[in-house]
Amino acid sequence: MDNRTEERKISKIIFDTDVLIWYFRGNQNARDLLANVPSRDRLVSSLCIMELIQGCLDKKEVKTVKEFVKENFPLVIHPDEKISENAIELLEKHALSDGLGTIDALIASSVLLKEATFVTANYKHFKNIPNLNIQKFDPLAACPHFFV
Repeated sequence: MDNRTEERKISKIIFDTDVLIWYFRGNQNARDLLANVPSRDRLVSSLCIMELIQGCLDKKEVKTVKEFVKENFPLVIHPDEKISENAIELLEKHALSDGLGTIDALIASSVLLKEATFVTANYKHFKNIPNLNIQKFDPLAACPHFFV
């Protein structure tokens, strides 16, 4: 295999719920970010989808979320036993010190086990997790830097 192909390999990107909320609010940085990540490299946790649905005000919004996910994310990650076990370890290490919550621990665990990059505006809860490839998203940045 050509070494240049391996060097150019793009990491899978897992989007946190907050980035998708900014997208739905019409934030141009979130929309540009999603547009700049090839569809094949986009992933989302089923937990993020659940959080989005939980925030919906009516069935029309639920339908919009479901269509959005179907059109934009070829792979939805569902927590399994390995993800859950790793999330428990993350909670033990980071819940008290960093405010890491259960859902965030499960999502971070998914990112680690999929060896993906995690995009979030909620950097403070995740910044101390070793080996978590994290990209901070700033919805208000005047000139956002896209890493892809």
